[in-house]
Amino acid sequence: MKYITLIIAFLLFSCGKKEDVLLPKSNVTIVKDVQDLSPIYIFFKTEGKDTIADVNRKSSIISTNWIFNIDKRLPLKLVIPEVMKLQEKKRADSAHKNENAENYYSYADSVGKNLAFLPFTKVHYKNKKPMDQPGFVFEFRKGNDLVLLNNHFEVKKDNILKELYKINFAINPKIVFIFDENMSYEEYIQNKILVRDLDTFNDEIPSEFIF
Repeated sequence: MKYITLIIAFLLFSCGKKEDVLLPKSNVTIVKDVQDLSPIYIFFKTEGKDTIADVNRKSSIISTNWIFNIDKRLPLKLVIPEVMKLQEKKRADSAHKNENAENYYSYADSVGKNLAFLPFTKVHYKNKKPMDQPGFVFEFRKGNDLVLLNNHFEVKKDNILKELYKINFAINPKIVFIFDENMSYEEYIQNKILVRDLDTFNDEIPSEFIF
């Protein structure tokens, strides 16, 4: 656990405040090193019985890679609206825009014992239930190891790619992801890492609906 402590200590020192961000964990590293970065923090806070997503982006520079350090305990319904606001702010700032700058979620690789990053620059989130969608729709439900495919049958998370690649498509279908807004941010990141190979299944970045 020492490396987790060091990661959290780094975040605290970088932020300059006595607040902690408990990062999600996974067992694989997607991206290990990011240069020219600006940190963004979304803290877990409570006010009475209410949970609050407290955003600190004071150190963010539009032209740099943005690292989103988000507390794993927060539910998606609080995280994604804040992420969407920040995405749109960066996309809209044409004066300082850097086409090579990316957005990454940070997490802790529990096997490699290092800080790791998951890119999501091109993802466009939608906070609503999708209408009928062509292609394949994967619905991830809170605390459920089964993924609902096209609203008809269930597939174990670990078998998603295996089942999909069994099908001989003439043209690769559009991929759509639905995530339960009540699942934790940590569960969301773990699901995203699990199906990361589908980002290159066709030419489009999979659509993501959070509701």
